[in-house]
Amino acid sequence: MTRLGRSWRVVLVALAAAGLAAAAGWVLFGSSLLAVRSVTVSGTHLVPRSEVLAASGVVPGTPLIRVNTARAAARIEKISQVSSAQVTRSWPNRLVIVVRERTPALVLPAYGGGYDITDADGVVLKRVARRPADLPLYPTVAPEGALRGDPDLAAAVAVLSELPAQLRRSVISVTAPNPDEVTLWLAGRITVLWGDTGRAAAKARALTVLMRAHLRYYDVSAPGSVAAR
Repeated sequence: MTRLGRSWRVVLVALAAAGLAAAAGWVLFGSSLLAVRSVTVSGTHLVPRSEVLAASGVVPGTPLIRVNTARAAARIEKISQVSSAQVTRSWPNRLVIVVRERTPALVLPAYGGGYDITDADGVVLKRVARRPADLPLYPTVAPEGALRGDPDLAAAVAVLSELPAQLRRSVISVTAPNPDEVTLWLAGRITVLWGDTGRAAAKARALTVLMRAHLRYYDVSAPGSVAAR
């Protein structure tokens, strides 16, 4: 092959490569072949799927490669009931959204009436007219959002999370004037002075033994010197 022939061959190969690159770029960025045609949402119970889709800001028909998944996840995480969100591409044309919602922990009398369901951070997840039977009452009335990050509420939830399941189900309400003075109010008008969040396992064992006496008041705030009456 002559030098001229080789030169033309190089040119043709370069043109072909450029054409393929241009075609691939068009398919990725401009064609509807790899555009968002469906979006799956999982992990939602408190938040409607429609709200998650709206918050993501993803428009159907957008080339999948153009979707900023991190930005979409950040927008979804601004929904108060959402703890975290993950957005991923599923080629050729699907977007997958996995939501992790905040976990209901307490119910509070709502400022202005009704009840607010909150998580461990004091984030209001939902307002309801009637008190849910499956969540302990935290009898503190405050404007919505005022208890977000509150250390007293956090201590109350921390104590509840350490209780044995059977005992946890019997808790009607919990109070915490400060993080060191958590008190549990159980079914049957039983009061348990729990104290701070430390030594939870020892306190639970002591309480289990004390409750065999079927009394109305137990103090396990200082393991080693527990009391009941």
